[in-house]
Amino acid sequence: MKARTWRVWLLALSVVLGLGGLLSCRGADRRQDSVAGPQASAAPRAGTAQAQPRFSALVFSKTGGYRHDSIDEGIAAITALGAAHEFRVDATEDAAVFADARLARYQVVIFLNTTGDVLDGGQQAAFERFIRGGGGFVGVHSATDTEYDWSWYHKLVGAYFENHPAIQPATIDVVDRQHLSTRGLPPKWERTDEWYNFRGALGPDVTVLATLDETSYSGGTMGASHPISWYHTYDGGRAWYTALGHTAASYAEPLFLEHLLGGIRWAAGDETSAYLPLVADGR
Repeated sequence: MKARTWRVWLLALSVVLGLGGLLSCRGADRRQDSVAGPQASAAPRAGTAQAQPRFSALVFSKTGGYRHDSIDEGIAAITALGAAHEFRVDATEDAAVFADARLARYQVVIFLNTTGDVLDGGQQAAFERFIRGGGGFVGVHSATDTEYDWSWYHKLVGAYFENHPAIQPATIDVVDRQHLSTRGLPPKWERTDEWYNFRGALGPDVTVLATLDETSYSGGTMGASHPISWYHTYDGGRAWYTALGHTAASYAEPLFLEHLLGGIRWAAGDETSAYLPLVADGR
């Protein structure tokens, strides 16, 4: 197994151990596979026979531009969330997975800190068919710094990255606390990250979940309505985006993991309340 794969698995183990009492499902066996790259599958609970995963997620982290140092931590965190919350996670940077038969294995595709041009024309067409067939999309941080020449993707992800100031603390206003990805967050969420400014306004079909308080940090250029996380239904599928997740430390934050987990579950169409959130409800 490649050194990077071992690193991801060690990070995943550390995330599981670090979350400890915060994770809602304990004692599940965990196993490893290698189909589309570093991968984890939610294993059956002790004493049960081959429980089926709630859904399957593909984490795609190919970069054609800037490469975030936090990608391995992000894969490890999502792998740990899948193991704890009974969904299958495969991770890859091989764009060949964007083919109809291979995408059919998944309910949601997660663009984790992708950048630049990552899919060719045929792969783009397969992804469009996946979404039109009811598939889900999750974009994390620099997913908006990806595929600038693909207008369909622009509408899917919601916006394109413009620029950002230095990493610093800021206050997030959680304006919609009913969504699965925000219901456990405080109304005022203070944290440190790299804060994106975006090109233009979001489409009218997009629902904003959280905005940035530009008075709480330096370098914001979007004014009083500065979106930082949003969702919408698009072209037959579901799309959820968060601009958070630049730093490696993000993927060890319980509230950020709660936010990310909710976005993944919503995009996958898994909105049941069969298991508890990572952290207590902040309302």
